[in-house]
Amino acid sequence: MKKYNIYGMGAAIVDTEVVVSDSFIKDNDIGKGLMTLVDTERQKYLIDSLTTQRVPVKMSCGGSACNSVVAASMFGSSAFFSGKVANDEVGDFFVKDLKKSGVDFHQVDPSSGVTGKCLVMVTPDAERTMNTNLGASLELTYREVDEEALANSEWLYIEGYVVTDDQRTAVARDAMKFAKDNGVKTSLSLSDPFVVEVFSDNIKTIIGDDGLDLIFCNGDEARSFTDTHTIEAAAEGLKKYAKTFVITRGPGGSLVFDGVNLIHTEGVLASAVDTNGAGDMFAGAFLHAITQGKGFSWAAGFANAASSRVVSQFGPRIKSIEYISLKQQFKLS
Repeated sequence: MKKYNIYGMGAAIVDTEVVVSDSFIKDNDIGKGLMTLVDTERQKYLIDSLTTQRVPVKMSCGGSACNSVVAASMFGSSAFFSGKVANDEVGDFFVKDLKKSGVDFHQVDPSSGVTGKCLVMVTPDAERTMNTNLGASLELTYREVDEEALANSEWLYIEGYVVTDDQRTAVARDAMKFAKDNGVKTSLSLSDPFVVEVFSDNIKTIIGDDGLDLIFCNGDEARSFTDTHTIEAAAEGLKKYAKTFVITRGPGGSLVFDGVNLIHTEGVLASAVDTNGAGDMFAGAFLHAITQGKGFSWAAGFANAASSRVVSQFGPRIKSIEYISLKQQFKLS
């Protein structure tokens, strides 16, 4: 039996989530609903612009893969995360918050720069817009990959955001190869429509000629990556890259391919307050379910329900009692 159910790798950033108006997005020329990479000066300007407003603020260790492994850990999975933070106050917060969630963390040496930060702006329609300064996360190297822990894991899960530069793409590619060579199942989230559109070749580099075990994506990402116009065509195209896959469809539920059957699972009705973290929660819940021996259809239903809990409240996390409630609802030990 392996020590870890899930080994996650991606950007180690601290999320600062705020509620903003649509006019704030428009006045500051921010691409609504997108993840945009910004420099330190731009991020500081936006944060300073918000200090005069009364806005709810939540901080948490973040990054897409980080959010997913935290969710899986809170459901009961044993989880590990590799990332890069700096020797600063924000980096200390990241590590403490991650460990508080039960996730083991590996880093060779902290960066002398600054820890990555993501300003998550939530508008009244529950849409989330992210401006991210990756900071120390850009310095991720293969030294941050703990091969002993990875070889002792059931699944490797990597976020697609790592493909925005060649260095981290190479780290992810090598981690995937090591996992495949050591019998660890491989999974990847496509993460963002913009990332897929611009960095599709880097994503394919990570996937490799022999493909992956599992890909997570939403409808826009699936269509863009496969260069198709319908979900049905995208599903067929994804079969070239992965043995199994999941296409999330927001309120429309999810479409999963278990290697044999294409299964549609209905969404769970929710009053959306904040969509930040919904896809990350889905991936974490889904991975937890399949490591517990559940089938893809069951796992998708469980993940849909978990995602509905996230979007109905503020922030990318749900309360500890809600993890317990979901497990009781689905009779998951």
